[in-house]
Amino acid sequence: MMTRLKTWVSAAALAGGMALTSLSAGTARAQETIKVGILHSLSGTMAISETTLKDAMLMLIAEQNKKGGLLGKKLEPVVVDPASNWPLFAEKARELIAKDKVSAVFGCWTSVSRKSVLPVFKELNSILFYPVQYEGEESERNVFYTGAAPNQQAIPAVDYLMKEEKVERWVLEGTDYVYPRTTNKILEAYLKAKGVKPEDISINYTPFGQSDWQTRVAAIKSFGSAGKKTAVVSTINGDANVPFYKELANQGIKATDIPVVAFSVGEEELAGIDTKPLVGHLAAWNYFESIDTPENKAFIQQWQAYRKNPKAVTNDPMEAHYIGFNMWVKAVEKAGTVDPDKVIAALPGTEQKNLTGGTSTMLPNHHITKPVFIGEIKDDGQFDVVNKTEGLIPGEAWSKQLEGSKDLEADWVKLNCGNYNTKTKKCGGA
Repeated sequence: MMTRLKTWVSAAALAGGMALTSLSAGTARAQETIKVGILHSLSGTMAISETTLKDAMLMLIAEQNKKGGLLGKKLEPVVVDPASNWPLFAEKARELIAKDKVSAVFGCWTSVSRKSVLPVFKELNSILFYPVQYEGEESERNVFYTGAAPNQQAIPAVDYLMKEEKVERWVLEGTDYVYPRTTNKILEAYLKAKGVKPEDISINYTPFGQSDWQTRVAAIKSFGSAGKKTAVVSTINGDANVPFYKELANQGIKATDIPVVAFSVGEEELAGIDTKPLVGHLAAWNYFESIDTPENKAFIQQWQAYRKNPKAVTNDPMEAHYIGFNMWVKAVEKAGTVDPDKVIAALPGTEQKNLTGGTSTMLPNHHITKPVFIGEIKDDGQFDVVNKTEGLIPGEAWSKQLEGSKDLEADWVKLNCGNYNTKTKKCGGA
């Protein structure tokens, strides 16, 4: 009996030891890599824009691994598809952080998707790098905004149209969600402050995936026939852009008649349509593939080699991911860890050469410094830069144009606050 007991105890101990060994091996394997989350729509209405960003992140991660990885470990991408479904973005973000244990997430395009995931990143204390132009009015501790704020895209675009195109009537045309609505609220206030009359401003919104533009484009054409130079400021997002531009051409609206300046149409979107009728229409971005710098040439060559496609195009949000990813790498190296609190603290002040000839800096408000370019669409789907700002513009989290925002300041370094009221001296905008 004693022998059997000893045998059973020995077997149990051996099994327990094997289980512990297996657990330790599993833990060790988990610690062998640093996981990076990629949260971009690969299906649905936003896939036209976001799929490329997933591929860009995979390329950047692969390139970093060729350099030896990070902190002596390889980077492991974890890709999910939130499928242009805004609540699903939050579910997938939670999955990446809680289940997959990623150290940072690069993702989202629309502001409604970003707003959807914000509570998750705050609750689980992770880091999101957001690479797309947006409406501002936000500065979160767990988010780093590498796309343009309104003062880095929308405002300079309107200034260009006023000064160079002598525009007097304005159509603010957008997809119906938070980014176009807030951006147009800012632009409406800005235009009125510049002396534009309310009757010379037309504001309209259409759903995601809008396909029938005949009636709306006819209304734009009618609005532009009042004898004053008219322009369209477009915050249309996703695949709705393709039929919108086709309908402009169908109704004979040329850039010389009513120029359209777009904030969400870049090289990737133009690759899907016949651009010849669109020559001369405009886009405002912080990067264009056509900008001639050694850094940009190298990036384009790297991208086309990665895609095995000599015609693969680059665009602004790709550059934003390039900047954000490299800033994250530098902050992790500086902190010596992927611990989110330490990386968040290390990011402000981090610098990274952009692809257009300057050096972007992460600011205390978690936005970056960026140049602004206005480009004209060419018949090959590229852009001819017709205007650029002098130097780099610091991104502003809060708009000077809006009554509830003009007194707010974001500073996560000195004030540890994203919405400090400079009048009441209180955090939270109260």
